[in-house]
Amino acid sequence: MINRIILFMILTSSLIGQAQLAIRNDAFVFVNDEIVFVEDDINLNEATSSIYLRNEAQVIQGTGTTGNSGVGKLSIQQNGTTNAYAYNYWCSPVGNTDASSNANRPYRFNTNMYDETSAPIGANLAGYTGGFNGSSAPLVISTRWLYSYKTGSSYADWNYIGSNYDLPSGYGFTMKGTNGSRSSQLYDFRGKPNNGDISVDVEAGKSTLVGNPYPSALDALGFIHAPINTGNMTGTLYFWEQDATVNSHYLSAYRGGYASYTISADGSLESYVPATFNSYNGDGTINTIGSPSSAGKTVKRYIPVGQGFMIEGHIGISGTQQVYFRNSQRVYEKESDGNSEFFKVNNSKAKTSQKTKLTEEGFPLIPTDYKRFRLNVDFNNTYTRQLLHNFHHSATPGFDYGLESKFSDVLNSDASWVLNEENYITQAHAFTKDLTIPLRINLDKKQPIKIRVADIQHFNTNQPIFLYDAELNKYFDLTTQDYSTILEAGHYNDRFAITFTQNTLSKDNFIANSFNVFQDNNLSELKIINTKRLPIKSISLYDITGKEVLYLVLNSAETDYTYTTKSLSDGVYVVTIQSESQKNFTKKVLISNSK
Repeated sequence: MINRIILFMILTSSLIGQAQLAIRNDAFVFVNDEIVFVEDDINLNEATSSIYLRNEAQVIQGTGTTGNSGVGKLSIQQNGTTNAYAYNYWCSPVGNTDASSNANRPYRFNTNMYDETSAPIGANLAGYTGGFNGSSAPLVISTRWLYSYKTGSSYADWNYIGSNYDLPSGYGFTMKGTNGSRSSQLYDFRGKPNNGDISVDVEAGKSTLVGNPYPSALDALGFIHAPINTGNMTGTLYFWEQDATVNSHYLSAYRGGYASYTISADGSLESYVPATFNSYNGDGTINTIGSPSSAGKTVKRYIPVGQGFMIEGHIGISGTQQVYFRNSQRVYEKESDGNSEFFKVNNSKAKTSQKTKLTEEGFPLIPTDYKRFRLNVDFNNTYTRQLLHNFHHSATPGFDYGLESKFSDVLNSDASWVLNEENYITQAHAFTKDLTIPLRINLDKKQPIKIRVADIQHFNTNQPIFLYDAELNKYFDLTTQDYSTILEAGHYNDRFAITFTQNTLSKDNFIANSFNVFQDNNLSELKIINTKRLPIKSISLYDITGKEVLYLVLNSAETDYTYTTKSLSDGVYVVTIQSESQKNFTKKVLISNSK
């Protein structure tokens, strides 16, 4: 009788709430296009006890649960978005049912992945092959492409897992699609539903493949800005995209890259930048050829069931730290509502969201207290690197969590913003008309480049956005014209900048305005502040006779440098800073060590 009551409630209510949900013997609950909220735990007591979530049905659990138990299975489905030659990044919402305990259990392919044989609930365990290609009917998955990635920084850090590896909850995995599925293979995850706090490891400057670990959508805002997470990761999620037109399993033929996503602390500003594709050598290193992503894929705030992505450990942490997924981050958000989307473009479920308003160019409209523009840098008429710049009164000269994103992958010919000697794809400043924003361009060979601006929001209609070329000593208003030139191979770290007023820079004072040099005679220290963090090749100090008393080879771009002058005689000295582009900055300082 109890099981019948539960079933009746689910079939007749659009929102089902339970303090606890217990299913016994061979009973099952079938949920169609609805949400089930369970305040505490779910107990699928016997191996034949089941919950079936279909047509975007989801389960959300309370923040104080004791943990799910039992050896029965919850079933939830998701469609892949690639063919047999390309990867999706995944994360399982369920774990194995080898034992009954309150803890989450690891995911195992040959235990938890099913193939639907007769809708809506009939299914068999998926099959596996050691060959290159999987197949769709019946579902046969190629084990050659099943990998995880935990706190790594190189191609060698990918970890093969195969079909019988126990992957802890919260960690993601790679899986290629199947032949015959037309990039929409249906996968049926069946097992113990994940619940409660789930932690994953991160290390400074290293990446970890993770994902939404729950049988419900995950709010990126809640995950990124959870107080327990903000000090341990950079706040950007990276989503892999691969060129689906390349029908090859050879690494040297791959073309792919990472799209980036972050969101402001108030949830009002989302910053998404599409992938620019790399190509690869046989050892996993980046080749010299890039290509554009033209699929139009995008990331939404609400991360759907099964979606995997990369995160990066904050550079300031020491050792191994943890980032947490929690029930408070779970939401009921359907893909058909348009704000949750498994990373793909042709979503048969999705409709245009009424919550997202677009500009005439088709970009999401941002709040009026923000400004924004995107810079498109075209290389050799072959591919485009898009950079995003946000402006808000809360932005600082340092790193702004939720407003800025580091590069995940840099092409041999590429462009970026720069902060603390690191490349950024999304940057933020507090807007002032005298602001100067350095643009870094690196080229591996002589080629034409073009720089264009797009997605200009909330600037005054008469506000120019200038590209300053220090070599030509000219300003180009990108709101009225594109900038085109041909550049030799090399590193252009202090030639280009974005400004908002003309004649604030010149070929010489672009370098001069980059440094603040002064002598602190109270501490007997020479201090150099690198305001724009330009790469410095060397620093020299000369006495009044022209004798060099200090020469330092740096080849770095730190924010500040400090040197003791206690051993020097009192007098006037000349500081010479040589930038990486061979341009010099000089300034006189008075050193006085007399007490």
